[in-house]
Amino acid sequence: MSRIGKKPIAIPAGVTVTCENSVVTVKGAKGTLVRELDPAITCKIEGAEIVMVCPENANGDVQAKHGLYRALVANMVKGVHDGFTRNLIINGVGYKAAVQGDKLVLNIGYSHPVEVVAPKGIKFECPTQTEIVVSGFDKELVGQTAANIKAKRPVEPYHAYGVRYKEETVILKEGKKAGK
Repeated sequence: MSRIGKKPIAIPAGVTVTCENSVVTVKGAKGTLVRELDPAITCKIEGAEIVMVCPENANGDVQAKHGLYRALVANMVKGVHDGFTRNLIINGVGYKAAVQGDKLVLNIGYSHPVEVVAPKGIKFECPTQTEIVVSGFDKELVGQTAANIKAKRPVEPYHAYGVRYKEETVILKEGKKAGK
């Protein structure tokens, strides 16, 4: 049995959770998230906690999903209550970012500015010209949007020019050495 799957999920004040027909709906101040679970795993609401129940005679595949669905539902509860953010850094000569309405405009070394339209539920912020903050209530969507922005200009290994996550460490390669 999954140790993670056995842990109950606390429901904070202001968040409502409904579980019916293997569909979990979580509503909070930031939005509403819906996820369909595997029919073998049941969701029970006991007071101010959600408990994911896996059958005792379940095979390995269902046991693996037990912890997975518990983590996904916990992320849904945290997202509608607190939200998620992902920070990106732009490094390069003349590289910069700006927010125009719901679009993020990137000048990252191409002959044209690159525009990224924010999906529904995602908000872009630029505290400085070289920082981007992607925020929203759906953890998967925040992570995928940040990855799509990062893919516009991957970090090159010699000067570290490009877009990277704030906590990411870039290992630089050694350049060419001059002859004798």
